[in-house]
Amino acid sequence: QVHLVESGGGLVQPGKTLKLSCVASGSIFRVYDMGWYRQAPGKQRELVALITNGGMTNYADSVKGRFTISRDNAKNTVYLEMNSLKPEDTAVYYCNAEVVGQAGVWGQGTQVTVSS
Repeated sequence: QVHLVESGGGLVQPGKTLKLSCVASGSIFRVYDMGWYRQAPGKQRELVALITNGGMTNYADSVKGRFTISRDNAKNTVYLEMNSLKPEDTAVYYCNAEVVGQAGVWGQGTQVTVSS
């Protein structure tokens, strides 16, 4: 089963950029559909962006045009580049891996705080 470790979170001012990374180990990364989710205090976890094992992407309406998900199968890594950050993007961001026949796997999360 794959194991996921996120990094790249932190405190950033509104309008700035942050890039998250999620490194996978323990399985064949390229077969997994990978996603970034986030959970703000008092709110449910929501999908931010998804990239399939074939490279197709999908985004939440709230981040379209600002966030970009990508993957590097040679490095077993999925990225989330977040531009024009807003205070409402503040949340814990989680990496997720899905493949048919297996339970989904989550990383431990990385905190993103957007504040002046």
